[in-house]
Amino acid sequence: MSASKVPAPPLTNLRYTEDYSYLQNPANRTGAWWEPFKYIPLDPTGTSFLSFGAELRFREEAYRNFNWGEVPVENYQWYRVLPYADLHLGPNVRLFGQMIGAWATGKETPVTGVDETGLEFLQGFGELKLPLGEDANLTLRGGRQLLSYGSERLISLRYGPNVLRSFDAGLASVEAGPWRVDTFYARPVRNKVDSFNDRFNEERSLWSVYATRTLEEISPTSGLDLYYIGYRNIDAVFNQGAGDEVRHTLGSRFFGKAQGWDWNFEAMLQFGSFDGGNIRAWSVASDTGYTFTDLTFSPRVGLRANIISGDRNPNNPNLQTFNALFPRGKYFGEIGLIGPYNLMDLHPNLTLHLNDQWTLSGAAVFYWRESLGDGIYDSAGGLVRPSDNSHARYIGTQADVVLGWEPTRWFSAELAYSVFVPGQFIKDTGPSKTAHFVGFETVLKF
Repeated sequence: MSASKVPAPPLTNLRYTEDYSYLQNPANRTGAWWEPFKYIPLDPTGTSFLSFGAELRFREEAYRNFNWGEVPVENYQWYRVLPYADLHLGPNVRLFGQMIGAWATGKETPVTGVDETGLEFLQGFGELKLPLGEDANLTLRGGRQLLSYGSERLISLRYGPNVLRSFDAGLASVEAGPWRVDTFYARPVRNKVDSFNDRFNEERSLWSVYATRTLEEISPTSGLDLYYIGYRNIDAVFNQGAGDEVRHTLGSRFFGKAQGWDWNFEAMLQFGSFDGGNIRAWSVASDTGYTFTDLTFSPRVGLRANIISGDRNPNNPNLQTFNALFPRGKYFGEIGLIGPYNLMDLHPNLTLHLNDQWTLSGAAVFYWRESLGDGIYDSAGGLVRPSDNSHARYIGTQADVVLGWEPTRWFSAELAYSVFVPGQFIKDTGPSKTAHFVGFETVLKF
């Protein structure tokens, strides 16, 4: 009886986490068209090899009443290509490089480095792996790289928008048994519209110790994260004003999947200083669901809930606004008008697996301000509406519908619609028309 083939690794957005060394054994090859790109041996032993890959994405987004009427009509196209090469020089030395080509057409609002960056080096790093014992190893990595931790509430690669976020960073990672501990210092890359002009941001820095442990006793996909994240921005802007921000975050996340249930709970505490005042902020987040595998379409019913602190008094030098640092784009659905700052939200959702290729999901999101003394922000932390002495807590109601199609491992498409009905706070502070959004994308990835 022949041994079963080793399955191909899942395609990731980081790309450097994909391991194709299993193709060294001809018995593991299936004849798929992409396999010759993933394993090109460079020596007789086969331990030195080269992998190539790429992603091509087209995405169109259309808004009616963007930011509730500040821009009546916004309809634009994003084009993105992400080729990469991964060179393994034996089992312990590695060089990884990835380019990005990103362009935008049709925008009414200003084109920024998040929409378009021309041609740039997205990633370029060297990596050295050192054995520390029978069940432990140390990985050292230096250079430009994508970083993603946990649920990407605080450190993400900003995959949804057109230009991914990378960091110039030095990282040391220790894996021992069920534990992995990463320590790094990083500067975010400041993305600009023209080609080959992206440099690290001298105003912002990030450092962290991030530990994660698998909880096999619950299930293979369950785990616990414990972390410290330090951050500085010498030109931070909040509803209270602008100034030098030094912020420290302590957090923990418990996540997993077992017996039909899935869960993701996270708590974060922040302290530090801002423009001479003290920072005291916090956030609690949850995402819980149950999948009915014995029902038609295997429906998953879920509920997300977040409480994210806001500033109590803009005239007081102390700051209570939680800073999500580098969160994922489109944090609360496809329309992307609201970010995780000064917020309370409830987010019931339903996902249907129509067959092995099609999914249909729907959600409603209800938003409130956590503090009446603070405004609302976008996903990048930009102030969208200041508090303006409004005493209204309710921000508005959002609904999302997303249809996804994935006929093969290497191709997917998505169609999304969102609507955001303004609440009293939006009505008190500026234009307050109902906002609509339609998005469509296709992705080829290998």
